[in-house]
Amino acid sequence: MLNMGGPSTVAETHDFLKNLFSDHDLIPLPFQRILAPLIAKRRTPRIEAQYEEIGGGSPILKYTQLQGEGMAKLLDELHPQTAPHKSYVAFRYARPLAEETARQMKADGVKRAVAFSQYPQYSCSTTGSSLNDLYRRGKSGQFGSDVEWSVIDRWGTHSGFIEAVTQRVAAALAKFPASTRADTVILFSAHSLPMSIVNRGDPYVLEVSASVAAVMEQLGHSNSYRLVWQSQVGPSAWMGMQTSEALKGLARLGKKQVVLVPIAFTSDHIETLYELDLEYSKEAREHGIEVHRAESLNDSPVFVRALSNIVAEHLRGCESGRGNVSVQLKLRCPGCTTATCGQQKAWFERGGR
Repeated sequence: MLNMGGPSTVAETHDFLKNLFSDHDLIPLPFQRILAPLIAKRRTPRIEAQYEEIGGGSPILKYTQLQGEGMAKLLDELHPQTAPHKSYVAFRYARPLAEETARQMKADGVKRAVAFSQYPQYSCSTTGSSLNDLYRRGKSGQFGSDVEWSVIDRWGTHSGFIEAVTQRVAAALAKFPASTRADTVILFSAHSLPMSIVNRGDPYVLEVSASVAAVMEQLGHSNSYRLVWQSQVGPSAWMGMQTSEALKGLARLGKKQVVLVPIAFTSDHIETLYELDLEYSKEAREHGIEVHRAESLNDSPVFVRALSNIVAEHLRGCESGRGNVSVQLKLRCPGCTTATCGQQKAWFERGGR
């Protein structure tokens, strides 16, 4: 189960930030080896304070482990021919990092592995970065010898995922009076990307939009809605408009009720618990808007079943000869110049050989 991760304790914040800013796939910086540690050191005190405000760390590891345990149990029933199943977590920037997970899998004697991205929508900067990391470690033998790999790289329009999100949005809408509920604006908020990544042909914006469209279809287009973007870092151009600016704009237009939906995040972490719940919601209230946030999927039974169905469908596809990776994963971004990206895709297509 691949994800960005987050520091489980405040003390882990600096290492998390240093790993994040060192990743050229996510945040392309000039002189990255020099700048990344400096940026991390400068930002650490402020981000530590934010983690203190949300309870002393990110809960994303707790929820990922709960999701994985539930998924593996259901998989034993859904796809018994590959049972028993076991979930592992490999975060990109926080513990457990892929290096630690590789040691555990090797010690367990794993011979068949599915790299399951926990980002519903694909981006080279998120899923792609995690797969590059697995490829480098797999090629060097860190997972052991003769491990057969396959990849689940995107699932942003899977019916189970859409159902789980729709339930959360409907529950948030229900907090408004029935008489004014139809006037509520639904703001889907996703982690933004640098425009340098978007402009080279990264599919993330398209895939997040597809998730939004699917949820609104399930809701019967009951409300007006927009897709907005959060978590911009640094002075370079990023995908917009930003969530905070959208809330100010809606207030200017006279809108009084908003549901915030973390459409690209499945588990709570700092982007939901601090940015959406504390920062943006406070700004909205100051502008006269009542805000309710759709809960993250976290330990939703509907979502856990969706994860197990996604893996079961994937395993059946591998058995029927559909290949180890999706057709989309095989295609590099038209503007991609990263050699590792092409090598990684070919390696996983060959089953990790």
